[in-house]
Amino acid sequence: MNTQLKIKTGDTVKILRGKDAGKTGTVSQVFPSLQKIVVDGVNKTIRHLKSQRRDEKGQRLDFFAPIHISKVALVCPKCSKPTRVAYQLTVGEDGTRQKHRQCKKCNETF
Repeated sequence: MNTQLKIKTGDTVKILRGKDAGKTGTVSQVFPSLQKIVVDGVNKTIRHLKSQRRDEKGQRLDFFAPIHISKVALVCPKCSKPTRVAYQLTVGEDGTRQKHRQCKKCNETF
């Protein structure tokens, strides 16, 4: 399985499916082997923890659960629209090749 994802940490994405469809947020974590990402403010989940001792109370932990990569679209920083990602290869003066991500709608490299 290819573990390279087109969405990186710090990117702005729009949610396409699920209970948070239409919301936008910033990617805080990426799990390439699972093909999932964690988006701030999206897919909030509550985890209940039992107390470890008799005199303690239980806890509720709020966290943002991972969402599958196919349920989000990258938002272009220039045109501010959800878009697909293309790759552009450039060759430097010293012969090194670099791979840049590119917006499919406005052809802006980011």
